[in-house]
Amino acid sequence: MQRTARASSTPTPEPLPAGDVAALLDGVPRQRGPVAAPAPKPPRTALPLRPWRVLPWRLLPTPTGTPVTFTYTVILALTSLFASWAGPGLRYALYQDSSTDVAHLLRTPVFVLLASALWIAGGLLSPYALAFVLVLTALERRIGGARAILVFLAGHVLATLATEVPVGLAVLAGHLPDTSLHRLDYGISFGVAASIGALSGLLAPWLRWPLLALVGYSLVTDLIAFQDPMTNWGHLISLAIGTGLWPVVRRWRRERVQALAGAVPVAP
Repeated sequence: MQRTARASSTPTPEPLPAGDVAALLDGVPRQRGPVAAPAPKPPRTALPLRPWRVLPWRLLPTPTGTPVTFTYTVILALTSLFASWAGPGLRYALYQDSSTDVAHLLRTPVFVLLASALWIAGGLLSPYALAFVLVLTALERRIGGARAILVFLAGHVLATLATEVPVGLAVLAGHLPDTSLHRLDYGISFGVAASIGALSGLLAPWLRWPLLALVGYSLVTDLIAFQDPMTNWGHLISLAIGTGLWPVVRRWRRERVQALAGAVPVAP
C-alpha cells in the first residue's frame, strides 16, 4: 500500500512581530532573584567659600565682624583719651601702677600683666596703635576673636617675662642697681609684634616675607640705636613668638574654614 501524505487542516501560525513577543513575555511570571541596590547618589558637597578679598571696610574692626578687636580698640581709645586729658602726675601714677617691672611682677603679676595692656605707649598717634587695629582685625577674621587674643597675650606675657626676669637676676647678682626693679614698662607693643608674626604665617608668600623683612628691619634698627634695649629685645622676642605659632594658627585657620563651610547651604 502506497502511503500518501495528507495535508493538515490546521493552518500554520505566522510568527509574531518582535514587539508582540516582548509584550507576551512581560506577562509571563519570572523567578524572583536578588534585588539590585540602587546606585548611590553622588555626595552633596558644600558650595566653595568665597576667597577672602581685601576690601576697605574689612580692614577695620566692626561690632559684628570682629567684636573682640572692636571692643579692645574702644577700650584703648578711651584709655588713651583719658591719658591725654589727665594731668602729668595722675598719668604717671597710672602708668606706674600698671607697669610690668620686676617689683610689680613680684607683688601683683596677673594685675599688671593685664593692666599694662590697656595703654598705648605714645597714645593714639603711635604706629603700634594703627598696627594693632589692622593686624588684630585681620587675625580675628582668620582664626576668631578668642584665639587672636590668645596670640596677643602670648606675645605680651612671654616677651615681658623674657625681658624682666633677666633684669631681676642681674639686680640680685649685683650687675644692675636696685632702681632697675622699678623701670616703667607698659603698652601693647609686645602683643602687636607677636600678632604680626602670627598673621604673616597665614598670608601668601609674596606678602608674608616682605612683611616680616620690613618689620624685622625696623626692630633691628631700633635695637642698634640702643635707646631702650630691653624693650627692643622684647619686640624681637615677641615677633619670634608669633612666628613660632605658625603651626597653631594655621590649624586654627583650617578649623575655622571647615566650620564656616559646614554653615554654607549645600547644593541640591
